[in-house]
Amino acid sequence: MVNPAIPTVVIAAPSSGSGKTTVATGLIGALTGAGHRVAPFKVGPDFIDPGYHAVAAGRPGRNLDPNLVGPDRVAPLFAAGCAGADFAVVEGVMGLFDGRITDDDLQGGGPGGGGFDGSGPAMGSTAHVAALIGAPVIVVVDASGHSQTLAAILHGLRSFDPSVDICGVILNRVGSPRHEHVLRQACDRVGLPVFAVLGRATELVVPSRHLGLIPAVEHGGAARTAVEAMAQLVSATADLGAVVAAGRTRRAMSGPVWSAAEEVAVARARADVRAPKRPMRVAVAGGAAFTFSYAEHAELLAAAGAEVVSFDPLQDPLPEASDAVIVGGGFPEEHVHTLAANVELLDQLRAHADAGRPIHAECAGLLYLARDLDGHTMADVLPVRGHFGPSLTLGYRDAVALADSSVFTAGTRITGHEFHRSTVEPIGSAQAAWGWRRVGTSLTDGVIAGSVHASYLHTHPAGAPESVVRLVDSAAAATADAELVPGHTSSVRSTHVRTHP
Repeated sequence: MVNPAIPTVVIAAPSSGSGKTTVATGLIGALTGAGHRVAPFKVGPDFIDPGYHAVAAGRPGRNLDPNLVGPDRVAPLFAAGCAGADFAVVEGVMGLFDGRITDDDLQGGGPGGGGFDGSGPAMGSTAHVAALIGAPVIVVVDASGHSQTLAAILHGLRSFDPSVDICGVILNRVGSPRHEHVLRQACDRVGLPVFAVLGRATELVVPSRHLGLIPAVEHGGAARTAVEAMAQLVSATADLGAVVAAGRTRRAMSGPVWSAAEEVAVARARADVRAPKRPMRVAVAGGAAFTFSYAEHAELLAAAGAEVVSFDPLQDPLPEASDAVIVGGGFPEEHVHTLAANVELLDQLRAHADAGRPIHAECAGLLYLARDLDGHTMADVLPVRGHFGPSLTLGYRDAVALADSSVFTAGTRITGHEFHRSTVEPIGSAQAAWGWRRVGTSLTDGVIAGSVHASYLHTHPAGAPESVVRLVDSAAAATADAELVPGHTSSVRSTHVRTHP
């Protein structure tokens, strides 16, 4: 399938805090209100901004992250996410040229992921993703501290990497008509059109907490109200026709469109294993406490032969006849009392693990499977206790799987992302899930306990589709109801033991 040239704009900024999320979400809503079918995207591993994009667009927000899925998959994933759309808006990350910085970069050891050698945009930066999808860039400027010097800043952004097509500017937080006039003169001086001028609208502020914005699902009606206000502001002040025209200058690209079915077929062929005889029922935690997921995950699960069923750990029991369970990231600390009160589900999760059926948990899921979280009883599936603290752990990790599990085979290499303010305290011996090196130090993370794989590492399933296939096949092996190549996942059943006292 050929990658179509969907008109696209990338929303970037000179630095974080310039208002990219407000502008991108408002633009998505304004274009949708004008009759466009908008496909929304976010650069990087962020789970929260795509939730607001989804509210504005009425369709899932998706992520584009070369670090997690590899540069070669970005354009195919983008094309797949544009299906049924006539326009795409991509919100950038940090500053335009800010990307991943590796240990090699810090130690002066070569090209690395930071792009410090001058060979091109930094790995995973907004500029990098814009180049991978051939899209023009609109720069959002926090104008509250700028005047004529804005011309020099814009000139620097354009000249730093001429391959990046900066097509215009959106002025944010403009203080007065006179301020706007001076800023427009600065933009004219470097030949960049102004697509919108936004004032200082405090009513558009979305509440945040220790890890950023509150997820749209959790924030409910207030999130919808904020998104509507963003869309109205952009509709009233932006030249949407000029934005659409700029998007049509996107460079024509050829190449494949990402397909979950094709990824699964390749993974099964490599593993020499057939699909289960019947669909495996995979229960995926959701609701306000577990909001972090990538849209492609459910698509890959379905392609691998899973019936995906969502449940809310705040109030639901485990879906009947679940063959596997996935508990992703989120904010369990904000709902710890309610999670602890759902005793039926906690008991069911322990029984599920004792039966050798797979559970895959990331970050918040790791805490939920712990014995307790800051003294509140959790699922007690893993030999760890969870604690929250003031220190933020953040960054990409090039990790290797340290042992076979129901999700990964030993030696599997993957890039994941950590983002948490908690720690887990071991209270028994257990096999670590991942290992990596950082600044010369060897580190481990997570727990493998029989059929359970849990860690802080957020992974993107599109970057490792074989892990999704393995989870489904592990579920089939655990139910003794699959037609699999002998030895592929049967060891998951025979090695399951309770590892905590």
